[in-house]
Amino acid sequence: MAAPSAAQRIVIENAAIATVDANDTEYASGYLVVADNRIESLGPGKAPENLENVVRRIDATGHLITPGLVNTHHHFYQWITRGLATDHNLFNWLVALYPTWARIDEQMVRVAAQGSLAMMARGGVTTAMDHHYVFPKGSGDLSGAIIGAASEMGVRFTLARGSMDRSEKDGGLPPDFAVETTEGALAATEETVKKFHDASFDSMTQVAVAPCSPFSISTELLREGAALGRRLGVRMHTHGSETVEEEKFCHELFGMGPTDYFESTGFLGEDVWMAHCVHMNDSDIAAFARTKTGVAHCPSSNARLAAGIARVPDMLKAGVPVGLGVDGTASNESGELHTELRNALLINRLGAHRESALNARQALRLGTYGGAEVLGRADNIGSLEAGKLADFVLWKIDGLGHSSIADPVTAIVFGAAAPVTASFVNGKQIVENNRLLTVDEDTIARDARTEAQRLARIAAQA
Repeated sequence: MAAPSAAQRIVIENAAIATVDANDTEYASGYLVVADNRIESLGPGKAPENLENVVRRIDATGHLITPGLVNTHHHFYQWITRGLATDHNLFNWLVALYPTWARIDEQMVRVAAQGSLAMMARGGVTTAMDHHYVFPKGSGDLSGAIIGAASEMGVRFTLARGSMDRSEKDGGLPPDFAVETTEGALAATEETVKKFHDASFDSMTQVAVAPCSPFSISTELLREGAALGRRLGVRMHTHGSETVEEEKFCHELFGMGPTDYFESTGFLGEDVWMAHCVHMNDSDIAAFARTKTGVAHCPSSNARLAAGIARVPDMLKAGVPVGLGVDGTASNESGELHTELRNALLINRLGAHRESALNARQALRLGTYGGAEVLGRADNIGSLEAGKLADFVLWKIDGLGHSSIADPVTAIVFGAAAPVTASFVNGKQIVENNRLLTVDEDTIARDARTEAQRLARIAAQA
């Protein structure tokens, strides 16, 4: 439907455009017209003449326009525990860091969320996601702090309200003081959904039900979490099949592998997405394809924790929805998603499919439309199409790092991390020349250092 003539318009011209639509339509030199918060039109050549209420024109010569990047898995609070346990596998890393994480409070979480969001947003992320599952008693309004940080930055956001109720005394990994009760976790999750979730087309904030992982939650919490998500009509998220140790844990405790365990509790389906999914056999991939369960592929974190190489090419061939994730910055210290385009391509080429594993356009699709599909928002974001929300990025590709690469998509995927000249969310610019417009990066950096040091002191005293 065309925008009303009274809409304020932004016209961008002379850019290469990768729409990431169903046909992978691209223009060597084209235009994009934004009307308020929607994409009104786009195509090759110059924009239509006689457009009304044009408030801004951008000459994007030397740039590639893509949909904004969509992050599908993260743990914002870890921004203040980066650089620790750097030579550990997943289970040992968790055991080393849980006692510190269990002492976070609202101020720490707010500052950590600001740092995590800032690093992603200035690198082209327009839709962010946070899986937060550590809720110490008396720590304050952590969900509100995270959502507030995303709102202040102007980023579209999904909070996966996580939970843990299986502690060391029950055979889990978290310390006993770091978990909630099953009933308390479910009640708090429902309250968060009812308070913050917006299901509208233009939504800037959505909430998912997200029990943490098989080794930190009870079967009851997983099963009841799935039922809660479906009763409330929201998506569900958790970690799955991340390591061989997790697979062994599930077989010993439940008598089956992770995928069969999730299916037995109702935690597979087109309203579910799972982080990592590294150790998946053919049967597991078939189950995800059959149920349309999504995957958040986190290549850098998988490598950092020596988890392995996920079978992304096989998932895509089977029809599994796959997006990209940063994962928490205690296991991916860079905290950037645009570098994951390159890492996903390169790491998957180390697997069985070698050079045919992924190409540049498949990598870009993972980071845009694939992520939107995984978050249940492919009808309104993830590709550049008339009527969709105006979330897009202008990548500078005529500078030192990219000017000699003829193909623009190859330039931003295979080349160095491309500078972001402009990033728009909901039709509003939030980044200009690699700097955030909505918040002060230097203040965030100082606050993050302060809170990281405060948390380290508290953990040491404990």
